[in-house]
Amino acid sequence: MSASRHSGMTDAAGEGREAPASDDLLAALLDGMDAALCALDADGVVTHWNREAERILGWTADEAVGRHGFAGWAVRSADAAEVEERLLAAMSAHGRQVHEFALVTKDGGRVLVRTQSAAVRGPDGKPAGVYCAFSEVHTQIDLERSIALSEALFEDASWGVVLIDADLRPAVVNAHAARLLGTNRTAPLGRPLGELLAQGVEELESALTHVLAEGAPPAPAELWVSVRRADGDDGSDRGDKRGEGGKGGRADGAGGGGGERRCWRSGFLRLASPLAEEPVPLGVGWLFQDVTEAKLAEQEAAQLRFRGNQLQRAARAAGECEDPMEAVGVHLDFALAGFADHALVDVLDPASPTGAPRLVRAAATPAETPGPVVPGDRAGLPVRYAEGHPALQCVTRAGPVRASAGAASPVGEWARARQWPQDSVHALCAVLRSRGVTLGVVTFLRSASRTPFERTDAGYAESVAARVASAIDLARLVEERS
Repeated sequence: MSASRHSGMTDAAGEGREAPASDDLLAALLDGMDAALCALDADGVVTHWNREAERILGWTADEAVGRHGFAGWAVRSADAAEVEERLLAAMSAHGRQVHEFALVTKDGGRVLVRTQSAAVRGPDGKPAGVYCAFSEVHTQIDLERSIALSEALFEDASWGVVLIDADLRPAVVNAHAARLLGTNRTAPLGRPLGELLAQGVEELESALTHVLAEGAPPAPAELWVSVRRADGDDGSDRGDKRGEGGKGGRADGAGGGGGERRCWRSGFLRLASPLAEEPVPLGVGWLFQDVTEAKLAEQEAAQLRFRGNQLQRAARAAGECEDPMEAVGVHLDFALAGFADHALVDVLDPASPTGAPRLVRAAATPAETPGPVVPGDRAGLPVRYAEGHPALQCVTRAGPVRASAGAASPVGEWARARQWPQDSVHALCAVLRSRGVTLGVVTFLRSASRTPFERTDAGYAESVAARVASAIDLARLVEERS
């Protein structure tokens, strides 16, 4: 189907021949356009009509080309003069003119279209006609909304938006995402995600690969990540070298810490080209928000509920113990769940010389593997703690002390030097006091698979220590009266 009139051409020798392939190319280009297009000459006669115009209005090119104006077929007769005047006015105007018209379809229906018209100039530069590109208003509005939404997401959105290409590299980054990544909008483009994130990159890449292959997940995912700093260091080898005295302080610990971990609640959308006959993935749209504070508050609340329940259950179980020292083991067994791997109870030797506290092991978990607390050796031999040991500091200060092995410490050497199980890398000591007297110290130990003890952990350890101290004090009263 021809989309326009064709005219013959004369070669250099003056011999007539058919229009060259350029006219066929023009017709093919017009028919392949996504927008409907028609053209009128200076007298208002339709000269071009493409397939999209046929789709919208139903009139074929054979039926449209050659008609004078739109009156009586594409436009109501009452509106025809105004429509033609406004279209032909584009010949004397500069640039494109935008109008909205109600056109008539071949089956008698009406459709509201938005048009863009401009002058077509001849070889002499004078207006020779006008072309008019039009589309249904609702389609145009949908397109404008999509463009406006896209611009808003990448400029003013209050959550991060990153377009990831099929090679799992950022292609577009909005302002909010750039702030969360600690960079600007252009620096991350084309870079591997591992250069942007120090932790959590494997989980993110796995999620992106799944979305490319299977499509968007049904619900948002919460990813814990840490952003790589500008100097490329993720902070994973840093140790806390601060020696903190007093309540909850560190004794000797170079407690290993990592970069700040953040929780990003993430949604994923697979992007496919609307121009391809079959869906071709262009990449993934990644939308995320930083919900670290809310997540940490949620975790802390759950942890407090669990620990409170453990204390209550331990109190009920310990109340059924005839031997107060058995109650000590019950309190510690309940406390260890989700809190630590080992627990040690050391009591002060009454025969200790003045100013030099000496501790005797009263109860402990097995050193080789985690297990229930068992009573210590009844021989009463003192534990060989060196000067400055965290347990001795705890007794001296009458307050909790935290300690952690430094990243440079050989595995096991730090724990052996302190007479602790070999797999211990984090320690928390809490003083045992009852009736205004210091009775000893309870030590909780964690292996490398756990995080260092925090100040909030010290409060829980003190609650457990208070119950353990009461049981030890009761055991001594029973022993004195027997």
